Amino acid sequence: MRDQLGAVLPHVNACLNATSAVLIVLGRVAIARGAQALHKWLMLSAFAVSTVFLVSYLVRFALTGTHSYQGAWKPLYLTILFSHMALAAATPVLVILAIRHALADRLEAHRRIVRFAFPIWLYVSVTGVVVYAMLYWS
Repeated sequence: MRDQLGAVLPHVNACLNATSAVLIVLGRVAIARGAQALHKWLMLSAFAVSTVFLVSYLVRFALTGTHSYQGAWKPLYLTILFSHMALAAATPVLVILAIRHALADRLEAHRRIVRFAFPIWLYVSVTGVVVYAMLYWS
């Protein structure tokens, strides 16, 4: 069971990252169109999916440890991986602050944080899928 879970979780995690990226983009589109309720639902959904991803990733890491990329594009892989990891560490703090400000109706503070949080969160979600593809499909 442990080996099976360790084998399936990378694929689940990639799907969760991709889903989060789609929800983030749809949330941005919704607010640009003035659909505040839809924006709120999409962004809170993206946060929930990202939270499930984090738990799943930590379980996968506990089961199988780190993985090494052996492909021809190793310098590119490492560049993407290290930027992904550094920004992933900042993402929860930025996103939680943005959500707190939005829920408290402090929209100007929310907008200031989102200027940074949106592109970073989207980058982390997309590069998570890229890292997965390079590790498991190259």
